Amino acid sequence: MIHEFSAPFSNFVLSLSDAIDIASPDIALHQMRTAFIAWKIARAAGLSEREINNIYLAAIFHDIGALSLEDKTRLHAGQKNIDVNAHCILGEELFTLSSLLRPSARIVRHHHRTWRSWDEPIGNPDVMGAQTVFLADTIERSIQRNEYILHQVDDIRSGIASLAGPIMHEDIVDVFMRISEHEDFWLDMVSPRLYSLLLHHGPFRKNEIFQKDIFSVASIFRHLVDFKSRFTATHSTGVAQCAVMLSRHLGFTDSETTQMEIAGYFHDLGKLAVPNSVLEKPGRLTKREFEIIKQHTYFTYTVLSTIGGLDLIAEWAAFHHEKLDGSGYPFHVRAEKINIGARIMAVADIFTALLENRPYRSGMTLDQIERILSAQVANHALDKLVVDILLDNFKGIAGDVMACQKESETLFEMKFAKIKKQASSAPVA
Repeated sequence: MIHEFSAPFSNFVLSLSDAIDIASPDIALHQMRTAFIAWKIARAAGLSEREINNIYLAAIFHDIGALSLEDKTRLHAGQKNIDVNAHCILGEELFTLSSLLRPSARIVRHHHRTWRSWDEPIGNPDVMGAQTVFLADTIERSIQRNEYILHQVDDIRSGIASLAGPIMHEDIVDVFMRISEHEDFWLDMVSPRLYSLLLHHGPFRKNEIFQKDIFSVASIFRHLVDFKSRFTATHSTGVAQCAVMLSRHLGFTDSETTQMEIAGYFHDLGKLAVPNSVLEKPGRLTKREFEIIKQHTYFTYTVLSTIGGLDLIAEWAAFHHEKLDGSGYPFHVRAEKINIGARIMAVADIFTALLENRPYRSGMTLDQIERILSAQVANHALDKLVVDILLDNFKGIAGDVMACQKESETLFEMKFAKIKKQASSAPVA
């Protein structure tokens, strides 16, 4: 029997931060490096532990509102044609969905806001936090990844010094100038072992994150993945609900069912690494494009499996494209290595996709879905018991899945559309 579960807090946030930037070597570790810089500045500034922790959480997920790979790379490159307000506003909205992250929401909202536009003192923790993350983000984006870091230090320091006053508060710039005199600051920042350094020496290293907060953060990442594309804006919600109902029919405990829901929220986490140009292609994917899609379950597994205590969730989430006969992807595991949770997720994923309206077709009927699922059972791809339970309870499961998706769609339309409109009319700070 599985009871209340937990994970190492630092491990949890570092791995999910890594997932945001896993899409491209051009932005790899951007969140983590920014969090490292912000943490160092906040400590050197003598802030309280609570203020440091809030700044660190804001920094480690600060670009969570940049939904597509294309947006992330343009943002990191500092392209002038991208509206920085959009990802800041959406990031704040996503942070407010979790009680764990809510105290850092305003920092995320204003992490591109210049000092001259504030009418609040630097002593306000949100102002100090936003200015610290702004500075840290600017520093990290100034680094040339193909050049030795210590050869860049003088130019970066000079560039940051020139921003003191109207762009960034002089006191924060002064703190940075002081700590950046040490070579180890720079070498740590670009070290391939930065994850390990923060895991063992950074914030939350002695803390655990428990079921309630794991669930709330997973729910945010569900929206982060789904809201990448209007075509799949409710998919993870539907998969999670279907998997929950199937697990209940199969006698899972309440805690196991919660883990199943979390796995459903995370199951497409690796799609953060897939360009929207592939995800939103209206026609049939080419072989090369489908090979790009295939990486998403691999990344889901590699991210979640690095988090202590979430091994089972990692398998349930990431094996949803594996087949009992070994013909699935990307691991080609066979029936004996696919546990019941992963079998449920595979059925839930296919069922939800068939039930949904897509640009190229309407959602399918019971007869159509039954024919497809039964054929996959006959071909030794899906578990017969799970499919039979789904079909025997089709009306109730389909009704609950569509109801949950409707709620998610309402959030998408109200929040996302509102944010887009608000961002386009808001002045750039």
